[in-house]
Amino acid sequence: MTTTASPARPAPVVDPARWPDVARVPHVPLRAALAGRLLHRAAARRGLRVELPDGRTLRPAPADAPVLRLHRPGDFLHRIGAGGLIGFGESYQAGDWDSPDLVALLTELATAPETLVPAGTQWLRRLHVRRPPTAELPTAANAPRNIHRHYDLSNDLFALFLDPTMTYSSAVFPVGPGPVPLVTRDVLPAAQHRKIDRLLDLARVGPGTRLLEIGTGWGELAVRAAARGARVVSLTLSEEQLLLARRRIADAGQAGRAEVRLCDYRAAEGAYDAVVSVEMIEAVGRPFWPEYFATLDRVLAPGGRVALQAITMPHDRMLATSRTYTWILKYVFPGGRIPSLRAVEETAAHATRLRVVRADAFGPHYAETLRLWRERFTERSAQVADLGFDEVFRRTWEFYLAYSEAGFRSGYLDVHQVLLAREGVGP
Repeated sequence: MTTTASPARPAPVVDPARWPDVARVPHVPLRAALAGRLLHRAAARRGLRVELPDGRTLRPAPADAPVLRLHRPGDFLHRIGAGGLIGFGESYQAGDWDSPDLVALLTELATAPETLVPAGTQWLRRLHVRRPPTAELPTAANAPRNIHRHYDLSNDLFALFLDPTMTYSSAVFPVGPGPVPLVTRDVLPAAQHRKIDRLLDLARVGPGTRLLEIGTGWGELAVRAAARGARVVSLTLSEEQLLLARRRIADAGQAGRAEVRLCDYRAAEGAYDAVVSVEMIEAVGRPFWPEYFATLDRVLAPGGRVALQAITMPHDRMLATSRTYTWILKYVFPGGRIPSLRAVEETAAHATRLRVVRADAFGPHYAETLRLWRERFTERSAQVADLGFDEVFRRTWEFYLAYSEAGFRSGYLDVHQVLLAREGVGP
């Protein structure tokens, strides 16, 4: 396949000040040629249908194969040649390619991703693998800026695709045979409450419990814990979430029991019978995991329990990518890093008196949660635009939600609810 761009539909208008690396198409002929060879290989190995602008396909493929529809093949290959997987994401943001079923395509690519590159050529990753910028490492100084870039985008934006509970983490659905999550749109609020209640049950939160929540979200967990009679202190670094969470807590009549503070987890004070944290460890960063768990141990009263919900990945993949700058880090979650369950167990054991007592996985539930969010986000693209977000932003978030869903559908990602306690505190 030639690396010369073919006529295609107009690309999205890209603001070079807002999206400099999406606006700029690199020129790397040799790397683009290599990317073309890897595309041929991936299409053959994975049975992909790669469609060209003139209607031809790169190679024969089954009619039901996942589809990668190229609009500007040259730009696509040059971006991948220069930036690898970051370039792959940027080429989607720029409109160089599409797919009628983005999740199916990304799920296929996320399955055993190490096999996409021929054995013996892994050294080629050095051509485009970057380290995370120092300014994005989640230190106490940098963390507020990292959080601001995602969670302070707009409460109205998140309200467009989240359910009325404003819960931005995996739900737990009812299950059928298999067990397969039983999912309809109208059950999402109840499924989010089921997730929250399971965590509160793990931590044995009830009347009089002194509860610390690390990572407030928009306040739903604090409301439900306070309704059980707990005294809740919730910490956040998002000013947008702080304001709305406080209002939602007050509207629920729980302002006397739940307090939200703008505070880094490292500065947490007091003693608590229970600590809960929902999908916040992913923002901590691997170098700071020992300090995070040491904080949990420091504020936990004798006999107390910690209940975490954490996105996880296989330990070997975590080690292989732990210092890599990815598209997600660049455009969605600066400073983040997904742990493995083994890393959680080992870090807690080495840095604290806490031990993992129980860990329950429910990755398929996250795939379905993300599907519901993605469908709502896509259906409401006009409202996203009305909030002032451009087409590149819309494509960025469509790709992010589909990419994440594919991670869970392929098994590359999982999610666990984890109970930690000191020795002598049973499950």
